[in-house]
Amino acid sequence: MPVYEFEGRIPRISPGAYVFPNATVIGDVEIGDKSWIGPGAVLRGDYGAIRIGNFTAIEDNCVIHARPGERTEIGDHVTIGHSSVIHTGSIDEWAVIGMKSVVSDFAKVGRWAAVGEGAVVKSKSEIPDNAIAVGIPAKIIGNVDERYKTLWTEYKLNYNTFADRYRKLKQI
Repeated sequence: MPVYEFEGRIPRISPGAYVFPNATVIGDVEIGDKSWIGPGAVLRGDYGAIRIGNFTAIEDNCVIHARPGERTEIGDHVTIGHSSVIHTGSIDEWAVIGMKSVVSDFAKVGRWAAVGEGAVVKSKSEIPDNAIAVGIPAKIIGNVDERYKTLWTEYKLNYNTFADRYRKLKQI
């Protein structure tokens, strides 16, 4: 897998995490236990820092970066949907970021918040805990209920096993 030191910044990847062979991890990046980094994802901690918690899924073709001297923080049990961009944002535990969404500079997505597909969470904005936000710019349209949490806990448990299951992946 392409993992690179950049000017003394060295990635720290838990031995229990899995980074797909064509994902790229550069510089000051920390990836927690049982997290899964999908095909084509780019985590670029070249002049900012990236922290990814435990049991988090960064799906295919995501781009994660941070401004100089700043951090992008992604908590435990988070799902970042395919082709999303997270740039100097903060995403709390259990949040779901829909496919092709953007979480921009200094934006915050709360615990169990859901950002719909293609949404843009603008710079310095906040999606509170348990909120559902959609659109450009992202606007809150409702709240996450217990049924949603039950379903997404099941979905996340599947991703939680990917780190171990993908180690057995065979190219044919």
